[in-house]
Amino acid sequence: MDAAPGSAPSSSAAALRLALAAPGLPEGPLCCPICLDVLRDPVTVPCGHNFCQGCLQALRQRPGPPDGGGAGGAARCPLCQEPVPAALRLCKNRALCELLPLLAAATGASSPSSSAAATPTSPAGASPMAPGAEEEDAAGEEGAAVLCDVCPPGSRVAAERSCLVCLASFCGAHLEPHRRAPAFRAHRLVAPLRRLEEGLCPRHLQPLDGFCRTEQSCVCSRCRAHEHRAHDVVPLEQEREHKQAQQAKFLSDAENELEELAVTITQAKKMVELIKGAATKERERVEKLFAEASGVLAAFQKEVLGFIEDGERSMLGEAEADLRWKEQRRAKLAQCKQSLENVPSTDTIYFLQEFQALKAAMEENLSPPLSFQKELNFTKCTQAVGAMKDVLSTACKNQWNHLQGKGVDGLSCQEMEEALAETGFPDKSNNAACLESRDYFLKFAFIIDLDSDTADKFIQLFGTKGAKRVLCPIPYPESPTRFINCEQVLGLNLMNRGNYYWEVELIDGWVSIGVIAEDFDPREAYSHGRLGRNDSSCCLQWNGQNYVAWFGGFECPIQQPFFHTIGVFLEYSEKALTFYGVKDSKMTCLKQLKVSPSAKGKLDPFQNKINRQFASLFSCKLKPAFFLESVDAHLQIGPLKKDCVSVLKRR
Repeated sequence: MDAAPGSAPSSSAAALRLALAAPGLPEGPLCCPICLDVLRDPVTVPCGHNFCQGCLQALRQRPGPPDGGGAGGAARCPLCQEPVPAALRLCKNRALCELLPLLAAATGASSPSSSAAATPTSPAGASPMAPGAEEEDAAGEEGAAVLCDVCPPGSRVAAERSCLVCLASFCGAHLEPHRRAPAFRAHRLVAPLRRLEEGLCPRHLQPLDGFCRTEQSCVCSRCRAHEHRAHDVVPLEQEREHKQAQQAKFLSDAENELEELAVTITQAKKMVELIKGAATKERERVEKLFAEASGVLAAFQKEVLGFIEDGERSMLGEAEADLRWKEQRRAKLAQCKQSLENVPSTDTIYFLQEFQALKAAMEENLSPPLSFQKELNFTKCTQAVGAMKDVLSTACKNQWNHLQGKGVDGLSCQEMEEALAETGFPDKSNNAACLESRDYFLKFAFIIDLDSDTADKFIQLFGTKGAKRVLCPIPYPESPTRFINCEQVLGLNLMNRGNYYWEVELIDGWVSIGVIAEDFDPREAYSHGRLGRNDSSCCLQWNGQNYVAWFGGFECPIQQPFFHTIGVFLEYSEKALTFYGVKDSKMTCLKQLKVSPSAKGKLDPFQNKINRQFASLFSCKLKPAFFLESVDAHLQIGPLKKDCVSVLKRR
């Protein structure tokens, strides 16, 4: 009966094997080195050794280390360790297939093929080693000893040793070739191992037979000869004895740490539950407060909308009555006028009657007295709601920074209202629309003429309204007021009382717009002479990416879109300077420079500098100032005269 690869040899096969054995060797050259039986369906690998086709297929399917034999990489010949490519197609050795039956007939033994015919075939696709593998898995699950890999399925016995070269375990009977045959003399036998691949060096695929104390790792003979040549390497057994001497202490330390971890884990679990509970309660309280805040806002919204509706209803009736009276009067005057024009030239009496009727109609009251004011009081709602939104936005931002631990103390509602009153728009409560309309500022229009005696030699003036920076110096005449280190120019006009408003168009490049003290020395060095880099001037700079406010060497970036036209509003008596972006007659406040004492040092360094030094700037007369910083800088003073006349006509 033919056995599967790895099965015990039959009596006839044993006779054939003894007959074919090489002189002096217990096993013949026609025996498989894996199952130690006569070759069945022999195949030859590239190194020249012959194996049973089923045995070699089972070897290639066994799990193994990377780059080693088995599924982890290319299989290796058990005799010479030469790799057997995974893609190699196993072909039968036809010469041996024909030779084996002839030798069997000569010795009187049954041929392997005939005995194989008597063997029940295994299911299609099943590996010859599959039953053994299942048995080994079952044994592993039951905690049994390592079984022999060569014994036939169903009768496998416990292995005595494992071979790190063959990557197989053998019982006493199947271990005899390793003990007697010179071909297995170099194989390393160890105590039975369930995972044989762990006994090989993953780099050199050699048995691990030493321990490097320098790097605390197991090594093979090639490792000792190369990478670990200068290291302290001892045999594995010696290192095990050394480690076993320390085992009791390590186990005791591990037990102590486990006990400590058990206590700390209990405490950590309590802390986790505490955090979850606190977060849940805090979430509920916050959600309740947000719901109340939403209710307050909804009530305020309802009141404001009701105020608008009441104002509309109370004023709309009288306005519509006035409209109807005017339309009736217009119709009556038109009729009298038409009648007078249609009187024939020969009818004198009719002419006099129609003329008198037109005269009487024109002498009637021009309009019934109106009880409502011309100013629509409910239009102030936008200003009130906008102020409330600013207060809420500032409160949210400050409290959020405080929660994040950025060191910003949250301001109370009263303090925020005071800060808004100090840093908001100019007081225009008599005209609600002027918060967004350019018309309000045109009342304070200030006509600026550039002073050619102050222009730096690299600034070219276009009349008294335009200035552009150039690369070639302009031979201006000597002047004690001319800037010599900074590309700056001033206006002729002085400002020392009241309010002033002017506009500047940014045509190209980096431009700074501001004011400067009249007595500022134009010979100051570049680092200290530029606008905003000293206590005698301040400015708004466009640097090609964003706006930046400057005063006393401190800067404040401003996140606003680019505006071609910048409006400058100076309130000398209020000691305030405000910069606006102007577009389509609408004003967008970019930055206001003004002392804000209510903040009490809680603002940024720029505002703190404003609080300390900005008021002293108004102790002297001021001039408009312009700094053309980049080589392509170009500006134009905005013409306001026509706009001012238009506003006066509308008023």
